[in-house]
Amino acid sequence: MQYSFRLAELLGHVPDPRKRPGTIKAIVEYTGLDRHQVAALLKNEVKYIPLKALSRLCDFLIEHGHATADQLPGALFSVEPENFWELLARRRRLEMCVGVRKDVSAENPDVSFVVASDSVLLGEILNGVTTLGGTAKLRKSDGNMSMMTSDSLPHPEHLKQSLVWSPGQADEQEVIRRASMVYNEFSESKGDKALIGIGSTKSNPVVEIVLSKAFNCDPFESQDNVSDAAQRALPFFMRYRDNDPHIPSCFAGLNLSENNKTLDAGLYYENEQGVWNRFGSDNPKEEVAFVFYVHRESQGRLEMVLGGFSGRATRLLARALATRAEDFWPPIYEMQGIQVGGFMVKFTMPTSKKETDILRTDLVATTEVTKIPREAFVRRLERGKS
Repeated sequence: MQYSFRLAELLGHVPDPRKRPGTIKAIVEYTGLDRHQVAALLKNEVKYIPLKALSRLCDFLIEHGHATADQLPGALFSVEPENFWELLARRRRLEMCVGVRKDVSAENPDVSFVVASDSVLLGEILNGVTTLGGTAKLRKSDGNMSMMTSDSLPHPEHLKQSLVWSPGQADEQEVIRRASMVYNEFSESKGDKALIGIGSTKSNPVVEIVLSKAFNCDPFESQDNVSDAAQRALPFFMRYRDNDPHIPSCFAGLNLSENNKTLDAGLYYENEQGVWNRFGSDNPKEEVAFVFYVHRESQGRLEMVLGGFSGRATRLLARALATRAEDFWPPIYEMQGIQVGGFMVKFTMPTSKKETDILRTDLVATTEVTKIPREAFVRRLERGKS
C-alpha cells in the first residue's frame, strides 16, 4: 500500500502561478522549512518528512483554517490506487459529463437526448466504480483473499452528472460557455475529485477543454497548420471524416500539419521515434477508441476522457472496460507530481458474423490496447525544461 501527500489538496494549490500567490512563501515563513522542500511537498515528491516539519505544517493548516486539529495529520495522507477502477473509486467526488443533442423534429423545444452509445459507456463506468470492475467482493489483504465490507470498499461519496451541448446543437459561443462553466465549477470544487468526459470533441466540448489543459494549449483552436506534426501539442490526433462537423480543435482536424494533409479518417498517435502512425484501418470490421487520463495526486485531482471514433466503437469500449480494465493501468508517464495514461484501442469484429442490431451492448470483438509511448508525452510535457 502506497500513500500520497495531499498538502496541495488541502491548500487548494494548483500549478498555475496566477492562482497560487504567495503559497510557498507563506508556508516557508511560518514553518521554517526550505523553499525547495515545500515545493516538493506540494508536488508529492518528498520520500520522507521529519516529524517536526510535519507538526509545523499541521500548525500552519490549523491556524489558516485549512483543516481542524482532529483531522490532522491524517488528512495530509491518502492511499494511492493500485488499479484502474481504484483510480476512480478512491475519489471523494466523481463527476461524469456527456454531450446533449436536440430533437429538432420535436414540437417541445426542451426535448433533447444523449447518444445511446455514450449512455452505455457511462453505465459501465458507474458499474466499474461501484464494484471495482466486479472484484469488490474478493480483494487481496496481506496476500490472502478476504471479503471486503461496504465500509472498507473505496467509493465516491458524491456522484454528479453534468450535461453540455454537443457542438452544432446550440450557438458556438453557448456550447463553449456551457462547457467552460462545467469545467470551471469542477476545478473550483474542494476536496479529492474526478471529472470524466465521455465521447470525443465531436460530441462533448468538455473533452476538448480537458485535453487542452493537460497539454497547456488553447481549446477550440485548430493545429492543422503547424509546419511539422512534431509541433502538435498532443501526441494523438483524430482526423475527422469528410462529412463530420469540422470543429476547430487541439485534438482533432483534417491535417496533421501543413506538410501532411493526405490522411484517412481515424485516430493517429506519435511513436517512440516521433513518427505518426494511423491506428486501425479502413476495414469495416475494425473500430477504434481512446482512453486518456491525468492524475495530479498531490492535488487529489483526476481528469479523464474516453470515447470511440464511432457509436459502435464506444459500445465496444464499454465492454473492454468491463473485461480488460487492467490494460489501462498503470499510467505511462509519471513526473512533476502527475501521472498520465494514454491508450488507443482497436476492435476487430468476427468476419463470419454480420452485426446489425444497434441496440446490442454485449458486442464481441478481438481487442488490442496500445499504449501511447512515454517518449511522446515527455516531448510535450517536458518541452522547454532543462
